[in-house]
Amino acid sequence: MGAPDRNPVRPAAGTDVLRFVTAGSVDDGKSTLIGRLLFDTQSIPSDQLVALKDASRRRGRGELDLALLTDGLEAEREQGITIDVAYRYFSTTKRHFVIADTPGHEQYTRNMVTGASNADCAVLLVDARRGILRQTRRHAFVCALLAVPHLVIAVNKMDLFEFDEKVFRTIEKDLRHLALELGAPDPIVIPVSSLLGDNIVTRSAQTPWYQGQTLLEVLETVDPARLDYAFRLPVQRVARQTGTLAIGRWHDFRGYQGQIAAGSVAVGDEVGVYPGGRRSTVKAVYAPGGEVSRAGAPSSITLELETQIDISRGSLIGSIETPPQESDAIIADLCWFSERAYDPRRRLLIKHMTRTERVVIEEIEYGIDIETLSKVAAPESFSQNDLGRVQLRAAKPLAFDLYRENRTTGAFILIDEASNETVAAGMIFSSALQG
Repeated sequence: MGAPDRNPVRPAAGTDVLRFVTAGSVDDGKSTLIGRLLFDTQSIPSDQLVALKDASRRRGRGELDLALLTDGLEAEREQGITIDVAYRYFSTTKRHFVIADTPGHEQYTRNMVTGASNADCAVLLVDARRGILRQTRRHAFVCALLAVPHLVIAVNKMDLFEFDEKVFRTIEKDLRHLALELGAPDPIVIPVSSLLGDNIVTRSAQTPWYQGQTLLEVLETVDPARLDYAFRLPVQRVARQTGTLAIGRWHDFRGYQGQIAAGSVAVGDEVGVYPGGRRSTVKAVYAPGGEVSRAGAPSSITLELETQIDISRGSLIGSIETPPQESDAIIADLCWFSERAYDPRRRLLIKHMTRTERVVIEEIEYGIDIETLSKVAAPESFSQNDLGRVQLRAAKPLAFDLYRENRTTGAFILIDEASNETVAAGMIFSSALQG
């Protein structure tokens, strides 16, 4: 196959962004699949392509080793595996893409959680020779736990079976059953060959029995499924200016700055400030380019209110029709990141959007067996990659949404106060007062 023209592909102005996570067991061909996507969409700069050819030649490969595009860490290349989350970017004429490339080894479950936390779609690989493995179940479970809206499964290495439809249909049936069992989205299942490029970017002549889309066609057309959430603006900074020219006007100015986490806001809207629920009316909305009448997620804005309210970093400005929940006690699903096991004597902080408070884990309700993906009796502690449900108590009330309703305002991280290490990530299941 000849190398495609390396002219950069640029989507139309205003094109949206799809964030997707990739995962698979070791040797499923995930790195090659990502390399194929980048190569066939002409997303590899000429100088990097030359370096790739040189690296492939040094490794004794007769052709381009596309996996080298993504296995960039030296340790990964030495072991021939992917061991860290890496973010890749490419575009087509229809959409921008951000790929979170996660590792396949069992001990890197935390990396899968990190990669999937903001993904609109998950692309899981299954080796046609091996079918569903323990790691396949684990990755599908994490996607369900993190409420990833769309699940795409690429059944790879179909070329080793001469693209036999029966092989594919058997695996497809098992995958759909697995998704149903775990509560994951009904998957889009595609027969592919990452090595040869079949059904990755271009439709394969080897699979006339497959009438679905190629992987790229799915990624270009899948709805990010960002629900019409109620307005949420976590306040990052309070901008004050007194007696000088501020945003084009002479007056005492106070604006509340941040990135809209959900929904939209317009001049004249009545909003609440949480925790507490104090109310005011939006006087003006400023985007980076100047004053606007309305702005929506994920825009960064400055919001000016009609009345002066005590608002600081960590406050949440939001809808009064659909207010967030408020509580200092929450129940959450937790994934432990730290190499050090959880110790109740360690002081922890919870970082929820722009708010940071001291927090304690009051109770571990149960653990999740990472092998069977079933609930187990509450462990005495958490070790790295452990999953479980906990009760947390913060020093002050938080304003939040449930994770299943809003993934942005329902997620948090736990930080070791002494070392500043991020020790865990969590998804809010409910207020502890609700049970």
